[in-house]
Amino acid sequence: MRIREFGEDPEVAVVAGVHGDEPCGPDAVESLLAEPPAFERPVKFVVANEKALDRGVRYLDEDLNRAFPGDADAASHEGRLARRLVTELDGCATLALHSTQSYAGPFALVDTVDPETAGICARLPVDAVVETDAYAGGRLIDYPRTVEVECGLQWSEGAVENAAELVRAFLAATGVLADPGRDPRDDVPVFRLAGRVSKASADEYEVFVENFERVPDGVPFAAADGEKCVAEEPFYPILMSAGGYEDVFGYAGERVGRLADYEVSSRGASSTSVRSRSSIQ
Repeated sequence: MRIREFGEDPEVAVVAGVHGDEPCGPDAVESLLAEPPAFERPVKFVVANEKALDRGVRYLDEDLNRAFPGDADAASHEGRLARRLVTELDGCATLALHSTQSYAGPFALVDTVDPETAGICARLPVDAVVETDAYAGGRLIDYPRTVEVECGLQWSEGAVENAAELVRAFLAATGVLADPGRDPRDDVPVFRLAGRVSKASADEYEVFVENFERVPDGVPFAAADGEKCVAEEPFYPILMSAGGYEDVFGYAGERVGRLADYEVSSRGASSTSVRSRSSIQ
């Protein structure tokens, strides 16, 4: 795990490289820190699973984003790493960078939308916000004050560009960088995961629908070896793709409103105590 810390006792963190086959986050962080800007508040940057990243694989022993809270004495590399990462991020407002096979645009995921996470998400260039709630299970997003972002399609240059923009927007939202004057976007739609969409064992899979677009009941949304899967009730596809997961197509969601429906903190995480307002290098 590689950490670069600016200032004392940071309360803001950016995490990249949770999955070794998602290099967009590490690339964006490395680009930002090649010539670090003037930080106005302590902050830390973490590249989590360096060993998996070096090999270009998702993980070595187990999925890090299913291994939290971890154990310092765990048999797996990721189990031990999860415990180190949880300790490192304790008390921090955290942005975790990911990429996906399901959707080219950026979107945010949180355990539950609250005033602080709503305040941050309203200042991020995202197409949607997703509440994961009970479907997180062993993930970093289970922890308070954590916003996970899917930056775009895995291995794509677009995901790297989106990640760089998301990092700067998050740092501005939390008072680490000077506010560029981005107006909060309270019209961003909010969805909630409602269930997993399982898929039968097959050689070939297809998905016919677009993520975040309503699927009416009775409409085929996917197929396994040509056998169509038909919606039994209306739903919104979330993280749905042909090959993103082994045992599910993705998730069924419900649209629960917009960020405007939540009490948005005026400055996101920067409403927490600020130890220093001078430039930090």
